[in-house]
Amino acid sequence: MNKPALLGALLEGRVEIDTQELLSANWGRLTKYGFRYRRSDGDWQPLVREVYDRGHGAVLLPYDPVRRHVLLTRQCRLPALLSGHAEELIEAPAGLLDNADPETRIRLEVEEETCYRLGPVEQLFAPFMSPGSLTERLTFFIAPYSPADRISGGGGKADEGEDITVLDLPFDEVMALAAAGRIPDAKTILLLYHLALTVFRA
Repeated sequence: MNKPALLGALLEGRVEIDTQELLSANWGRLTKYGFRYRRSDGDWQPLVREVYDRGHGAVLLPYDPVRRHVLLTRQCRLPALLSGHAEELIEAPAGLLDNADPETRIRLEVEEETCYRLGPVEQLFAPFMSPGSLTERLTFFIAPYSPADRISGGGGKADEGEDITVLDLPFDEVMALAAAGRIPDAKTILLLYHLALTVFRA
């Protein structure tokens, strides 16, 4: 069954949106929806949900297959700080698509944040990151790199509030940090374990 048919089989006649109210339209759009959902027993249940739409994004984890290193960034993330993570967040380079295709956008983002210019990249998957509240789908990539691919110092764009430290670290050390809870970023953990299962298998 193709994707549109599958969606129709699951959703047709089961969701009816009654109201929508725009609550905020700053960086993204926060909308409050009132809708009815027909449950599996046939009863219609009224529900209210707030949905945040900030567009889709892409993330890429560069890896050095010769040195067994990965390339990460470290920066302040206010939501993580407010949630109790007192350290700057270590994560793979990522960014919003801004109307570009995922590969074009992530190449530019990696270059802006790390100042590494990549060769071939491999697209993996594009999951919803928090489907209970966000519309965002994030396209995941990996790509090989070497120290010779660095074209300048990195650090992101100061006029966008970025102050990024570039980390070129041994893969085993990074996996230990993730296991200890020092890398609590979901997209980065997914990519690290993908590398562990594919590129850096013992």
